Amino acid sequence: MGKEHAQCPNLPLHLMQPPVLHKIKNQTLWLSPLRAIFWEEERALILSDLHFGKTGHFRKAGIAVPQAIYKEDMQRLVNLLQYFQPRQIIAVGDLFHSKANQELEWFKRWRGDFAAHFHLVRGNHDILHDEWYKEADIEVWDDDLIINNFCFTHEHCQGKKAIYTFCGHLHPGIVIHGLARQSLRFPCFYFAKDHCILPAYSKFTGLAIVESSKAESVFAVVENSLIRM
Repeated sequence: MGKEHAQCPNLPLHLMQPPVLHKIKNQTLWLSPLRAIFWEEERALILSDLHFGKTGHFRKAGIAVPQAIYKEDMQRLVNLLQYFQPRQIIAVGDLFHSKANQELEWFKRWRGDFAAHFHLVRGNHDILHDEWYKEADIEVWDDDLIINNFCFTHEHCQGKKAIYTFCGHLHPGIVIHGLARQSLRFPCFYFAKDHCILPAYSKFTGLAIVESSKAESVFAVVENSLIRM
């Protein structure tokens, strides 16, 4: 087993694959097949484009989207928090999908069960009133969030000199080709020289196909595992 597949200590049995080790600027990042990154030095869970409330938004519009999608996304987040025990959570935009609905009220009640400091870098879908975020104990950043040599932004994923940037918004995906002209699309972590595009955390999103040959590393999220392309 190579260094990039070193095991994070105390792996719980419910995870299908150990988190994958990935080093950037001498910082230790654990890539999870649950579509998040744990930054070990800062004890920070990094994820993007959760789009909580999206299924409720569609149902209010008369479109019968199963509520189970939202519950599954929430359960994965609970699993991540229980496993990594982060000191802080960094949501790189689009934590919520639109205006408040019943699913967001459930999120607010759930938020009270976890003490981790919650950062939200505001995305284009994060349109709730400031008072709502305050009640949910979420610190909102309208501009970039910078911690040490890492920058967190939603849309403008360009490295800033010595600072490595993490962004979301794009919902990056990769195409894997098989026999007989078959192909499958999967979300992915996209690492370039000066930035990383995070996969959409929510499974209720589309994909924007990225060119893997232009990246330094790409990890496809296939079911409950990661495949380095």
